[in-house]
Amino acid sequence: MKIIADLHIHSPYARAVSKDMTLENLDIWAQRKGITVMGTGDFTHPQWMKEIKSQLEPAESGLYQLKRKSKGTRFLLTVEISSIYSKGGKTRRVHNLVFAPSIESAEKINKILGVMGNIRSDGRPILGLDSKELAKIVFDIDERCMLVPAHAWTPWFSVFGSMSGFDSLEECFEEYAPYIYAIETGLSSDPEMNWRVKGLDHIALISNSDSHSLKRIGREANVLDCKLSYNGIMDAIKSHDPKRFLFTVEFYPEEGKYHYDGHRACKFSCTPDQTKKLGNKCPVCKRKMTIGVMNRIDVIADRTLGKKPVSAIPFKRMVPLDEIIAESFGMGTASKRVKAVYDDMLKTLGTEFSILIDAKLSDINASATPEIVEGIKRVREGNLQIVPGYDGEYGVVKIFKENERKGKAANAGFFV
Repeated sequence: MKIIADLHIHSPYARAVSKDMTLENLDIWAQRKGITVMGTGDFTHPQWMKEIKSQLEPAESGLYQLKRKSKGTRFLLTVEISSIYSKGGKTRRVHNLVFAPSIESAEKINKILGVMGNIRSDGRPILGLDSKELAKIVFDIDERCMLVPAHAWTPWFSVFGSMSGFDSLEECFEEYAPYIYAIETGLSSDPEMNWRVKGLDHIALISNSDSHSLKRIGREANVLDCKLSYNGIMDAIKSHDPKRFLFTVEFYPEEGKYHYDGHRACKFSCTPDQTKKLGNKCPVCKRKMTIGVMNRIDVIADRTLGKKPVSAIPFKRMVPLDEIIAESFGMGTASKRVKAVYDDMLKTLGTEFSILIDAKLSDINASATPEIVEGIKRVREGNLQIVPGYDGEYGVVKIFKENERKGKAANAGFFV
């Protein structure tokens, strides 16, 4: 069956996360988005695990569902671990995702990690644990577990990050590298950028939202055709088969917070070529810039952009529906009008994913303004203007120019 999976989110017990990220709310919003399987996030946190055990019950093998009310969404046990440690003469800061096939296995992981560090203070625990040692612990407990480097190119906290990462999976995980079957590309890169690295040809490139709020779940996701079970999902991810791992849904990577190089304090950003000319220093304050994802991939890459490996899985770049609606009206996503139109479109047309990916423009036109229809069309075609993000600042996506909005739709040649 066709499955849309978002396997990286956070609970209310993680820092800077909305208190609305409850299991019941995640179930509701997953169905609005069209997500079949949600990661639980944060299973190492004792209070969140208590809620998982009290509110969820087994569904298909390795998956869980709410005990009461709606039972549409399946949950898969996941957590993000922040490892900070010294290796190769450098301080390493690497975030890894762990997927577990059962509460029993997750609790065994929690028991060992709880002895090694504080897993109570944050839903994403910070441990002084080598990534290789984390892999050993996880795989020794249950060989069905998956360990996936999270947002693999983010400068400060990732396996390949410019500030503290490694140049290969082998350098990081050593003898456990053959058991790392996937990496998460993160918001600031997409599969096409990762295809430039031949060392990743045998690695699945997965995408997840890393969401801290309900409306941002599914901003990146994985679309699979597989058995609805833990093993079915993991096997499809590992398969490198586009008939089973259909595609990933991607942010436009320029919109990510670390696509370009730059220095946020000075409001300066630039391309990798410009960075080289500047000697990696901000021209305003002369301090070192934060080297972004585009630059870091340039350093490691051994292919030119545009070439792809034989085993490449397709992807589709998307902009969230509420952002498209907000752009068409020239207002913010939090406005009452945007929320009302968003809700009306879901009632009429189905889930957000079905609207953004599958719906015919003629069908959308019957339930939305011409500007919104044109916005969806332009997003599908990649006809956008984006100011790339850098040094922790999201990029700015523009679908319309100012003279194309509101009452000027007809003159701009909008959808007919």
